[in-house]
Amino acid sequence: MEASLEAFYQAVPQMRAMHNMVADEVDECLEVLKHTFVSNRFGSTFHLPSYDRWWRAQDERASYRYYADVIRLVGANDPAASVGTLMEIGRVLGSRKEKPKVTYRLVFFDGEEAFCEGWSECGDEQNPDNTYGSRHYVSQLRARNELENTRAMVLLDMMGYKNLELGRDPTSTRWLQDIVWQTGRALGYDKVFVDREEGVGGDDHEPFISAGVAAVDVIQLTSYPHWHRADDTIDKVSAQSMKVVGETILASLPKITEYVINNPQKAPNTKTIQE
Repeated sequence: MEASLEAFYQAVPQMRAMHNMVADEVDECLEVLKHTFVSNRFGSTFHLPSYDRWWRAQDERASYRYYADVIRLVGANDPAASVGTLMEIGRVLGSRKEKPKVTYRLVFFDGEEAFCEGWSECGDEQNPDNTYGSRHYVSQLRARNELENTRAMVLLDMMGYKNLELGRDPTSTRWLQDIVWQTGRALGYDKVFVDREEGVGGDDHEPFISAGVAAVDVIQLTSYPHWHRADDTIDKVSAQSMKVVGETILASLPKITEYVINNPQKAPNTKTIQE
């Protein structure tokens, strides 16, 4: 992002004085408000006199309610840290010359959070109000007959806290969880990958487990005091914590590959790593 902004300002130098933007700071609300189409973002970019007249006659309260909902979803640890870690994992995997024995898919899911405040307040077992993106992805795997070739899923969720301590989610697949935890400890991160139980209560790995795919949730929830709060800000996140998890997952992949090849309940073809 920083490089893109710098290239933009080099191409249009006068814009820096007119509208200075910084990669790690907030910018105007227009980029979110334009999702509702009730915004002057389009009229300020293009010559759209009829649209501009229409926009000026609209009630913008619904747009700002949408904006408020969106910014409540923004968090440094939940989910930015895991997104950044997964992107770096992708960069490292892409730089390797040796072709892996299986296919890795890096997937970014949306819609994990419930629309209502409670995880199951507005849904039921058949139509849950959560995990929208992961459930859709699993349904697409099934529709394309790719589910049987999906052998393992590693979920990264809230793993960037500066006081990182990752307990074991009891709903995760044990052999897969053991590989990740033992690998982390072998790398010297025994104070991070601990044996206490981490009560999650539901996450994006569950649709995979329900579909018969081994899955593990790498998450620090119960001991992260800033979850779903406005102070889930960048000062709570540590690059070292992200490095610890990224290195551990990368070192775990060959071991996971070996396991699924040696235990062919299904054709060993695909693993999914997700944020």
